[in-house]
Amino acid sequence: MKPGQKSVVIVGAGFAGLNCAQRLAANPEIHITLLDRNNYQQFQPLLYQVASGMLSADNAAFNLRTVLAEHDNVDIVMAEVSSVDLANRTAYSAEGKTYTGDFLVLAAGAEPNFFGIPGVQEHAFPLYSLLDAERLRSRILALLEAADRESAKRNVPLEFVVIGGGPTGVEIAGAIGDVFQRTSSQAFKHLDLKSASITLVDMAKTVLTPFGTHSKEYAEEALKSRSVKLMLGVTVSEVTREGVKFADGTHLPAQLVVWAGGLKASGLSTSVGIKTGRGGRIDVQSDLSVAGFPGVYALGDFANFKSADGTALPQLASVAQQAGRHCAKNIAAVVGGDETHPFEYFDKGIMAMVGRNAAVAEVGVGRHAITGILAFAAWLGVHAALLTTVRAQVETFLEWAWEYFGDVHVDALLDRPGLNWSHGKTPTNSK
Repeated sequence: MKPGQKSVVIVGAGFAGLNCAQRLAANPEIHITLLDRNNYQQFQPLLYQVASGMLSADNAAFNLRTVLAEHDNVDIVMAEVSSVDLANRTAYSAEGKTYTGDFLVLAAGAEPNFFGIPGVQEHAFPLYSLLDAERLRSRILALLEAADRESAKRNVPLEFVVIGGGPTGVEIAGAIGDVFQRTSSQAFKHLDLKSASITLVDMAKTVLTPFGTHSKEYAEEALKSRSVKLMLGVTVSEVTREGVKFADGTHLPAQLVVWAGGLKASGLSTSVGIKTGRGGRIDVQSDLSVAGFPGVYALGDFANFKSADGTALPQLASVAQQAGRHCAKNIAAVVGGDETHPFEYFDKGIMAMVGRNAAVAEVGVGRHAITGILAFAAWLGVHAALLTTVRAQVETFLEWAWEYFGDVHVDALLDRPGLNWSHGKTPTNSK
C-alpha cells in the first residue's frame, strides 16, 4: 500500500464484491484488499449447467488473480472471514489474521436455507456453489453408472426429486429432463432413461412465483414435456436416505434429492454484531451503507436493498453487479470529498431457463412476457454478457454452440466416485 492511499477491505468476491473491486481498482488513490475463501469467482447462474454436464467447471468460475492481474493496488487474499467489527471496519479470518480499512464492504454472499427441515442437510444436494455443482454432477453420473451396471438384479427405476420451484429448481429439473431425453441409448446400454422420473416439489401452487401467469403456465408445460412431474402446494417435512416425506404423511421415494428451496445470508451474518433483516441479511440505507457505521457497506446476497418506491430488490446477479459498481462510485466520491448518491437499480427484467429451446423472460417496465426459443436466446445472451472475462464469454458461447448445433457434450467424467447409491453428508455451502 502506497503512502496517502485510502484502504478498502472487501469481504467476498461474488458479483457484488468483484465488481466493486474492479471499479475501485481504476482509482490510484485507493488500495483494495479482496478477501474470499476461494481463489475464484463462481458464476451462479451457470451452476445448473455444470451440474447437468452442459458446461465444464471452468466455464463457471474465474481466477481472481487473473481477473485483477493488471491492478497493482489490489491484494487478493484467500481467507475465510469468521467475524467483523463494524465500528472499526475490521475483518477477522479463521486463521487469526486481521484486515482493517478506511472502508469495509461486506459482500459475503449466501448459503442454502434449509428452514430447519430434518434430513435436508444430510441427504439432499444443494446447488449454490461450484462445489455443489460438481458434487451433484458426480452424484447423477454415479447413479447412472450404478443403475446401468446393476440393471439385471435391481429392477428399480431412477427417481429424482427437486425441492424448490424457483429459477434454480426449474432450471436443474428441466436440464436433467433434457439429459434423460437426449442421451443416446448407446451411452447406457442396459438402462432405459425414458423410465426415469423427475419430480419437482414446492409448497407454492405454481412454479416461478415472481413471474406472471403466462410465464408460469409455459414453464409448467415445458417441464411436463421433459417428463418432469409437478407436486405443488405440498409441504416437505423430512428428507431421508429413501426419499422425501410430506406433512400429510405421504412419502416420495428417491435416489437423489436436489435442494433448491431458498437462500439466506452466509454464516458471517451471525457475527456482524447488529440485528439482521429478512433472510439474515443486513438492511442498508439508500446509498448501500450500514446505518450507524460510517465507511461500512453491504452488498449482494448479504444485504437487503429497497428501490426508490420502497420495493425490496431481489437477490439477482444483475442487482449485485450494479450494487457493486455503485458502491465503488460512492467510496470514490467520499475519498474525493464529495457526497454519496442513492443506489438506483436499472431493472432489465427477470428470466429463467427451462431447457433446450425453452425459457421465460419478462422484460421492460411492464414486464412483457417472452417465452420459447426467443427467451432461450435472450437468456444465453444476457448471461454471456454477465460473464467476468471476454475469454469466458467466447469459450462459453463455443461450448453452447457445440452442444446445441453439434450435439457434442462436455465429457461426463465421474471425478467423485464415492458418491454412489448411498447418500453422503453434503457440506454446507457458503458464498
